[in-house]
Amino acid sequence: MRELVIQKIEQQIEAGIYPGASFAYYRDGEWSDWYLGEANPEIGEQTCQGLVYDLASVSKVVGVGTVLTFLWHQGELDIEKSVTEFLPDSDYPDITIRQLLTHATDLDPYIPNRDQLNAEELKEAMFHLNRREKRAFLYSDVHFLLLGFLLERYFDKDLDQILQEQVLDPWKMKETRFGPVTCAVPTVRGQKAGVVHDPKARLLGRHAGSAGLFSTVKDLEIFLEHYLQDDFAADLSQNFSDLDDKERSLAWNLEGEWLDHTGYTGTFIMWNRKKQEAAIFLSNRTYEKDERSQWILDRNQVMDLIREAD
Repeated sequence: MRELVIQKIEQQIEAGIYPGASFAYYRDGEWSDWYLGEANPEIGEQTCQGLVYDLASVSKVVGVGTVLTFLWHQGELDIEKSVTEFLPDSDYPDITIRQLLTHATDLDPYIPNRDQLNAEELKEAMFHLNRREKRAFLYSDVHFLLLGFLLERYFDKDLDQILQEQVLDPWKMKETRFGPVTCAVPTVRGQKAGVVHDPKARLLGRHAGSAGLFSTVKDLEIFLEHYLQDDFAADLSQNFSDLDDKERSLAWNLEGEWLDHTGYTGTFIMWNRKKQEAAIFLSNRTYEKDERSQWILDRNQVMDLIREAD
């Protein structure tokens, strides 16, 4: 199986879908790592161990999703509670924490003139979003931005401090932090490496629950081992959505026994507790071009090979 996955990644690099990739697979109690192609074509830097990547939306599960799962597992937070119990300034008394975690609301994520707003104005706009005609699954950053703000109210601390104390320090993930960072794989040719790619997360900085974390293969291996082994994650391989149109775990996409999360910059992580297998894929697919629809098809080819393996 791993040979087929590596072959597919090599084919995609050859086709120019991304310059290079760091890939890791966990099976039989150990990790195997591969570093393929170029990390920075502009200077001919090869992909290698220790590279720092912009995780984009994989940040959702590494950060906010994990902290909320801790609180749910410990019985310290009822996910059926209304958002407005924690964010009284918001217009969402009918929306629950569960619905945010599973992207099962009727919120319209469109924010007019978003790129002209400062951080405080952007946050305020997210408290007063328009509504769609009915509730249906719609994956959206605003759900996890709201959850990040909710955690800041719950702990009365900034989100970066919460993640440090709840996840990164206890799990000894020393290479994971909010951007900007001084050294990272560049996400766009000609732009400074280490700057957060996502515009909302770039503006909100350490308060962003949807994106903005940078990390390494090594740290994500630590992270996924906890999901494979620790009690808090034992019951996550089930549907938590209260809608019929899309099965979701808490913060994670659910495909059978596999849980996964993807990121816009060309990243994904996935794990299967029953099989005790996991995978990490980190790339900078936005470096030369940004063909999102085609990328989803290309990315899914790799993910499907992993899921279909014996």
